[in-house]
Parts: sequence; C-alpha cells; structure tokens
Amino acid sequence: MQIGIVGKPNVGKSTFFNAATLAKVEMANYPFTTIDANIGMAYARSPCPHNELGTDCDPNNSKCINATRFIPIKLIDVAGLVPDAHAGKGLGNKFLDDIRTADALIHIIDASGSTDMEGNPVPVGSHNPLDDVRFLENEIDCWFKGILSKNWRTVSKRANLQKKKVAELIYDILTGLGITREDILSALQKVKLTSNPEKWNDADLLVLARELRRTSKPMIIAANKCDVAPKENLESLNELEDYIVIPTMAEVELALNNARQAGILIYHRGSGDFEVKESAPLTPKQKQGLETIRKYLNEYGSTGVQSSLEAAIYDLLELIPVYPVEDHTKYIDHDGRVLPDVHLLKKGSTPLDLAYKVHTDLGDNFIRAIDARSKRTLGKDHILEKNDVISIMANK
Repeated sequence: MQIGIVGKPNVGKSTFFNAATLAKVEMANYPFTTIDANIGMAYARSPCPHNELGTDCDPNNSKCINATRFIPIKLIDVAGLVPDAHAGKGLGNKFLDDIRTADALIHIIDASGSTDMEGNPVPVGSHNPLDDVRFLENEIDCWFKGILSKNWRTVSKRANLQKKKVAELIYDILTGLGITREDILSALQKVKLTSNPEKWNDADLLVLARELRRTSKPMIIAANKCDVAPKENLESLNELEDYIVIPTMAEVELALNNARQAGILIYHRGSGDFEVKESAPLTPKQKQGLETIRKYLNEYGSTGVQSSLEAAIYDLLELIPVYPVEDHTKYIDHDGRVLPDVHLLKKGSTPLDLAYKVHTDLGDNFIRAIDARSKRTLGKDHILEKNDVISIMANK
C-alpha cells in the first residue's frame, strides 16, 4: 500500500512527511527542496482483536501498542508540482513518474494562501488555495491524456482490426501507471463515449483521462497551515465536492513529536491533547507556545496528519483490516505466533481474496474458510468485515 504526498512546492509536504514518518528530510522556505522522492513508513491505527479474544498477540508484519495495531503504510514524498508540469516544466516529469505506483494521494494545500502557484512566499491570504486543487487535477489529467493520445489513431485502428476490446487497448497503453482493468472499466462506464475508439477526439480523451484520475488516483485534501489560515479559505475548501478535506497543522505535529522524543511531553500521534511532564524544564515562552498549540488542538481535534493518513486508507480507499491465522482455535500461525499478521483489503473482499493476499498457492488451492470468532465455516464468496480473524483451509 503506497500513498503519495503531493502538492506544489513550499506548502509543507516534507514537514507532513517528516511528521507522519518521523523521518528527517530537508525542509526549506523555497521551491524544489525535494528533488528525489523520499520514501518512508507511516502507520494506520486499528483496534487489535487480542483483548476481545482473551489472549496476547505476537505481531509480525505490524506493531501492537496498548491494544492498538499499527499497520505500516508506505509514504512517497514527491517533488513539488508547478503549472504545466505535464509538459516538463519544473520537475514535472519527475513528479509524475513518482506517483505512478501510488494507490491514493494526499494533496497538501497551503490553506493560508501564503504561497503562489510556483511555490514562492506571498502574504497570507493573497493566494486562493482552491486554484491549487484544480491545477493539480489538471496536471494529472493532461499527463494521462498525453499518454493516451500518443499515436491514438494508429493504435485504435489496429485494435478495431484485431477486434480488441477498448478496455484492453487502454490498459496496454497505461501499463505501469498503477491503473487496473477495473479502474478502466469503471471510467468507461461513467464517461459513456462512443464504442468506436477511432472516433474519439482530444476532448473525449481528456474526459476519459479525468475519470481515470478520479478512479485510479483518488485524493484527500490536507488543508495545511490551518492554524494561520483565513477562515474563509477553510470554508471554501470544505465546500469542495467529492473531496475529504482535513484541517492540518504539519509543523505542530512535528513539534509535538520532537518534544515527545526530547522527554518534554506525553503525546500520542493523532491525539487532541498532550501532557507536559512535571520534570520538563520549560521557559515561560515555551509554556506559552505549548498552550497556543493546545488551543489549536482543541479547535481542530488533532493536527490532522494522522487523520489525513487514516482517512485515505479507511474512507477514501475503503480498506478494512483482516487477520489471517492457521489455527482458528488458538489464533496462531504455523510458527505459533498469535494474530501475527494483518492485511488491508477492499471493503467487499472475500475469504478467497484474503487467501490470494496471503499467498497465490493458498488462493489457487482454496477449499473454505473459518471465522475464528464464531467458528462458522465460510465459503469463498462470503463478505469479510473489519477486524475479522480468518483461517483458510486449502488443499496441500
């Protein structure tokens, strides 16, 4: 599972990345600080079933802290995008290459309006953050459209002669962009173009590209710098249709994590408050700064960094955690580890989908599954639910 951290330069992408992963990458107040994509690991939280099942767990592919399972998610902090990136401006080609494998995108927006379209600093409120949403959409749309339109007439004519289905034609062209056949079929169903691809013009291809972007690269909007943003900016972002918008303070999250690591605070990421340790030697200025941070946390509920990540996983991509085990009575794998692994599956997934997620051979030789809680036998088409613990039976 990979999430791309995207946006124009100088909006706090690297700060968000550092806060989410506790990595250390260069940050500065000028465009193109990030040139090569930074890759790190963040975690989506989910209640671990071990307490409910009356046992202790022994995690293998994740962590369990205070009965919360932390599921690893790969983050990609990519180069800043500027207008006309699809035509090679700025680091556009690098940006677009870096998001090929992303399952979803978190678009970091400077909600304060203090950076122009190129990422240069401007006075707070002088730039409309809505323009940033539309420009990034347009850049990805034009990128997809440019790939589709290259030699389109020749390719579509050949496909007609060979009686090749248009979805397969598009899949062949877009191989490597992380776009599935299901994404393409869904997009074609929504745009309803003529069945003869030879008749599609540039406008038709742009319509298709736009729908492919929506389907294959869904986006969360992280309204960063919300603590200094004009209220009207946040209100206009919240009115965006088809977007989940999370008020975000990446610098605050990073500051809280740094203070926690320094032994000053007790703070849990995603929390709406923190506790100052009695032994912490704070100056009056530091105490005032922490109280200001507490005020913002009370107003927005959290810094929004963890919320953005989990909204992308659970709400945007609609994934659910499921725990495969070998022995459904003891909840263990073949090495005796209790609830060792958790996998994120799309809502509506089945035991057969889980079997293939674990191993191809397990899917190929699937017989049935058992719900470890109810001990019920499940068929391959049963719909799994969040936090199910499932044992797969297969031919050996």
